[in-house]
Amino acid sequence: MSNDDMTIKPLSKLHEILLNGEFAVTGECGPPRGANREVIAKKAGLLKGFIDAVNVTDNQTAIVRMSSIAGAVHLIEAGLEPVMQMVVRDRNRIALQSDILGAYSMGIRNILCLSGDHQSFGSQPDALNVFDIDSLNLVRTVKDMRETGKDMSGFELDIAPAMFIGAAANPFADPFEYRVLRLAKKIDAGVDFIQTQCIYNMARFKQWIKMAREEGLTEKVYILGGVTPLKSAGMARYMNNKVAGMDIPDEIIKRMGSVPKEDAIEEGMKICLETIAELKELDGVSGVHIMAIEWEEKVGEIVKRAGLKK
Repeated sequence: MSNDDMTIKPLSKLHEILLNGEFAVTGECGPPRGANREVIAKKAGLLKGFIDAVNVTDNQTAIVRMSSIAGAVHLIEAGLEPVMQMVVRDRNRIALQSDILGAYSMGIRNILCLSGDHQSFGSQPDALNVFDIDSLNLVRTVKDMRETGKDMSGFELDIAPAMFIGAAANPFADPFEYRVLRLAKKIDAGVDFIQTQCIYNMARFKQWIKMAREEGLTEKVYILGGVTPLKSAGMARYMNNKVAGMDIPDEIIKRMGSVPKEDAIEEGMKICLETIAELKELDGVSGVHIMAIEWEEKVGEIVKRAGLKK
């Protein structure tokens, strides 16, 4: 993303890194299925010093976990900058705005606006969903609160939540032609940065980023390419067949299956590192988002071996 006006005041440390043209590195931290803050502390210890900001997931896969707000506060206490994920599945517009204000008051400066996995896929499929507004309107809400200093009802806020606003993008979902249009809509709504779905089909990702460049979108938003190290050929097959919007080419699955089982993790690591190397050279890509949920001990190794700036 181009930023000629260097007088822009950074909204967060992550924003400052991107403003300075550095290649950003973000990771993820899944809160525990309980109230044990030490789980967050342990993961923070594995991530600290390697990444610029850490996503805190919001009841991912529709399973009850410690709240993303609490997890983000624990990360701040551990010396890490969080990216608080917020899904519209569980809250109406009143609760969403309330949580945004509460999060900002506790020092949370980055937010990632998401729809959320449908509750039918989780551990309590009979739970009622909300979806009062969609993720696009959540982006717009956060931007309006930040820039107008008012909530959705027009009430004047004493302190506006000046958050750095993120959203997700899946360059691999169908119809492919709609992917760039969807990105444009998120930018129009007010998104500042994008984290993408895991990238395994590099040819398709390059086509998507090329289309985004041609539309001038990469000049308006920071794009962080998502990477996830594979552990086995079985993991690759499962993700390709069972995870919506995932695209793992046959050659990647065959490559994972062609090595002895004891070498599969290293092969998955090599694929991840090759992907990062290509992303670093792509015009329009501002960083990487490393998704290694419950495998945080590998993040430092990935960062070091990829030659990232940490």
